[in-house]
Amino acid sequence: MESYLIHVNGHGDRPAVLDVHVNIGGGGPAPGKGKGRKPRWAVRASEMSKKTFNPIRAIVDSMRVEPNPQKPMISLSIGDPTVFRNLPTDDEVTRAVKEALDSGRYNGYAPSVGYLSCREVIAASYSCPEAPLKAQDVILTSGCSQAIELALAVLANPGQNILVPRPGFSLYKTLALSLGIEVKFYNLLPEKSWEIDLKHLESLVDEKTACLIVNNPSNPCGSVFSKSHLQKILAVASRQCVPILADEIYGDMVFADWKYEPIAALSTNVPILSCGGLAKRWLVPGWRMGWILVHDRRDIFGNEIRDGILRLSQRILGPCTLVQGALEHIMRHTPAEFYHNTLSFLKANADLCYTALCAVPGLRPIRPAGAMYLMVGIEMEHFPEFENDVEFTERLIAEQSVFCLPATCFEYPGFFRVVITAPEEMMLEACARIQEFCERHYQGSEVAQDLECDK
Repeated sequence: MESYLIHVNGHGDRPAVLDVHVNIGGGGPAPGKGKGRKPRWAVRASEMSKKTFNPIRAIVDSMRVEPNPQKPMISLSIGDPTVFRNLPTDDEVTRAVKEALDSGRYNGYAPSVGYLSCREVIAASYSCPEAPLKAQDVILTSGCSQAIELALAVLANPGQNILVPRPGFSLYKTLALSLGIEVKFYNLLPEKSWEIDLKHLESLVDEKTACLIVNNPSNPCGSVFSKSHLQKILAVASRQCVPILADEIYGDMVFADWKYEPIAALSTNVPILSCGGLAKRWLVPGWRMGWILVHDRRDIFGNEIRDGILRLSQRILGPCTLVQGALEHIMRHTPAEFYHNTLSFLKANADLCYTALCAVPGLRPIRPAGAMYLMVGIEMEHFPEFENDVEFTERLIAEQSVFCLPATCFEYPGFFRVVITAPEEMMLEACARIQEFCERHYQGSEVAQDLECDK
């Protein structure tokens, strides 16, 4: 038997605060090996793992369908702008990471909330007079998804509930259920460019409501809320004393003629945890760099929420240090032309897809204003051979080798989502195949097909 004595905070003649003896090897009875007990294997998955459920994976993995072998597959299902390799990040961004790697300074652990210099850069980049930020208000995370997870975990306890948009990003539900938090869905209105049904939202609030999730610009809708609508959302949160978790990963990815407003810049009293990251605007989702911005000008969160996020961040000891080493250069030296070109490409594809699908019998696309998505309504009564949007999209794969996500993945049956990041010729080909598919299966009059599509 080997024995090690560990001294913690013991200095010379002062007693150690903690002495721990660790025995390695044999000696002494094995724990739990009492009389009459026969050891046996009983390894079971944790309750948390059993509660973790991803609706997209559950639906997609259950699709037992093969694409048409006569047509190359066009997958418009994944919200990853790098898939088709037509949207590379800027050279300044990659150069910054190369220099960070070559410096040899970023191979070790950083503070779990991120390097102070990086937090200062993010604070400076996102601060505004209406919503000032300091480094202490910034927590760096492993992607925006971890930012959302930490924000949920610090705001809600098991048994409480959160308010989530429908249609909405499926990860909110996945994370909440794994944490034992109930999800209540509030409706978005397609006829109002996916604005929130504010009366429905407010009706869901009860004494167990821990927070309201606001996703703007939206995945899966591609919508962008106006300043006046955001103010109305804040009014509901203020009346009900419910904090906001703002998922703003697509912030500033807004097409011309629209303006993105960070919700915190419009808040006078509602405390907000805003989640963002490099993934989408800089086209590097695999680099896993996100952040939480704490907006709490009335000190409603106080130290408790900040300390809670700090403790939770220590579970994985912070995000990638190499990307942190490049962060200052990325934030300050990415040329404006890069952002402009990305948005111009996305808007052109959005317009192309919207216009093409407007002409398809039985489809009702909703024009997006930002992000990377377009939602398309299916007039299911004109496609009686399909039971629902899942079956519709399955057959679209089987016949046309075009894969769009059924909006059942986003708790919104009767629609499908199109990712608009593919090259233009591929988008045109996909839309042509969708049209061919719908014309083959459509039943009913095509009169006034274009009435719901603005010119």
